Amino acid sequence: MSGNHNHSKFSAAGVLITLGIIFGDIGTSPLYVIKAIIGEHVISKELVYGGMSCVFWTLMITTTFKYVYLALNADNKGEGGIFALYALLRRYKIQWTLIAAMIGCAALIADGFITPPISISSAIEGLTIIFPNLQTVPIVIAILTFLFLIQQFGTNIVGKAFGPIMFIWFTMIGTLGLIEILNHPAILHALNPIYAFNLLANYPSGFWLLGAVFLCTTGGEAMYSDLGHCGKQNIRVSWGYVIICLLLNYFGQSAFVMTYEGAVVPEAIRPFYGLMPEWFLIYGIAIATVSAVIASQALITGCFTLVNEAMKLRLWINLKVNYPTVSKGQIYIPAINWFLFSGCLAVVLIFQKSANMEAAYGLAITIDMLITTSLLSLLLILRKKPPIAIYSMAALFVFIEGAFFISNLKKFTHGGWFTTLIGLILFIGIYCLYRARKIRDRHIQMVKLDEYVPILMDLSEDETVPREATNLVYMAVSPNIKKIDSNIMYSIFKKTPKRADVYWFVHVDISDEPYEKNYTVKTIVPKKMFFVNLTFGFKVEHKVNLMFSRIVEDMVKNGEVDQISRYPSLRNHNMAADFKFIMVNSKVSADDEISYGNQLVLKIFGFLKSLSLPNHVDFGLEMSNVEVETVPINVAPPKNIRLERKEV
Repeated sequence: MSGNHNHSKFSAAGVLITLGIIFGDIGTSPLYVIKAIIGEHVISKELVYGGMSCVFWTLMITTTFKYVYLALNADNKGEGGIFALYALLRRYKIQWTLIAAMIGCAALIADGFITPPISISSAIEGLTIIFPNLQTVPIVIAILTFLFLIQQFGTNIVGKAFGPIMFIWFTMIGTLGLIEILNHPAILHALNPIYAFNLLANYPSGFWLLGAVFLCTTGGEAMYSDLGHCGKQNIRVSWGYVIICLLLNYFGQSAFVMTYEGAVVPEAIRPFYGLMPEWFLIYGIAIATVSAVIASQALITGCFTLVNEAMKLRLWINLKVNYPTVSKGQIYIPAINWFLFSGCLAVVLIFQKSANMEAAYGLAITIDMLITTSLLSLLLILRKKPPIAIYSMAALFVFIEGAFFISNLKKFTHGGWFTTLIGLILFIGIYCLYRARKIRDRHIQMVKLDEYVPILMDLSEDETVPREATNLVYMAVSPNIKKIDSNIMYSIFKKTPKRADVYWFVHVDISDEPYEKNYTVKTIVPKKMFFVNLTFGFKVEHKVNLMFSRIVEDMVKNGEVDQISRYPSLRNHNMAADFKFIMVNSKVSADDEISYGNQLVLKIFGFLKSLSLPNHVDFGLEMSNVEVETVPINVAPPKNIRLERKEV
């Protein structure tokens, strides 16, 4: 799903594919939104018209204006989402934007625990209309299990069917809604925003219904996150069709529930399925179920993309990333797949029914929306857009989303605690990872490389020291050729001296350009010592070994380095020289006295690192001649230990 730029060009095929990739979450919201709004309330014009008016204006202002119009213009070389927005702001070095991106990432993944269960449960529960005593939980669990099992094989083949299926879905829900509107056209009065105002201001506890209204826009963030997969023109054109179908269905459902005016809609009646003639019901349930699975699939692959970007930005532990198909950018992260599956399973077992899940859904995503508003407004300010327009727009969004957030707080005790807890745990993990790396990086001492060049050259010529390798390659923290990590010099000189014919220092930079791949080479000593700076975009797979091999090939062609083996027996046969990579990991010295806060951060970091892929595997060096070393660093003054020497 990630990075397939063929889909991003505007075309009829692109629009169709966009329907399948982008709109699954927001497109399946009609399964539960109107039911969540009416709940167990007595049906009245104030409730239904007011709720429908809130849905209409939410989709117009928050989803269409904020995401489809504004956010899609805040792209980073065609890429969207919370990390693309952060990457645009990172160059301004505003610290809180990083914390905001961390919170947004945690909230989006926490939301991923609810979306598949609520969508699939809402669809499957339609079967209880035909089979009243049917137990839906085992069916939902079976579908979820199948869905997460097939992730490892990729979705390239079935993915091609997503667009046409979602086109059928939107056409179906729009048609069903239109038929009901034609029978009860008075429902269109709900377009008047005065009904929304009256619901919130005058209807008993009307404000708290915003928590249910909010469910209609929960997929809005996906449009921005998946910008790079589909392109803004495809998204905007397809959204025109999607919003018409969504609104037709919402108005149709509202018209349907008005037939119960003065009474409570029976629990067994589901407004979405109430629009369907009895003969069509089984077909409608089947289409709804497949559409809910597609919505869940989009959410899962979206989480894979999000975590992959976080890893590239060093905001997540290194995890194994598989590429199950030849489709560019389609990824599968086993640890995240089964983490999400466990969470979805827990949601189904804890909440059982979609009505209970509705009470837990939305709290985490409102936080993410507020963060997107903050970052987007800041970006527009920094881009010198008209201040009055920006502040007015920001005030409008904060007012609306703040109201949604406050109303969603009521959900905390009804299940919102679950996603909040997951989001909090994820944020603490991300923050501790970032904080620990900052502590480590701040205390890794840099030394002047120039001072060590003569010693390295002498060591290279000292045949009394066994040769470590012809080419010795160190991964360097510092991007500056004038400075080098003291850890590297510690490894070369203070452990067993490491003699090599050629020394290489390689630094990897992650840039704000999503798909950038380039390098620079600085010659320190001709044919003997080089500093290579590799730059990867935050969406590019780390393949340092492959890239480094290409760099060496180019340098050999240019005559910059001799890569025939230095061992006489092999050199006689023009055998290629050997390479050895050394990864130097730092560890906090046991002699340090550090604060309790930093101790906790480093302990959490240590636990997370134990779950992480080794750095050499992350850099694509697992097939190379690699040695991993650990050296101590001091992050605080050493413990003050007094020793007294006694005379013997």
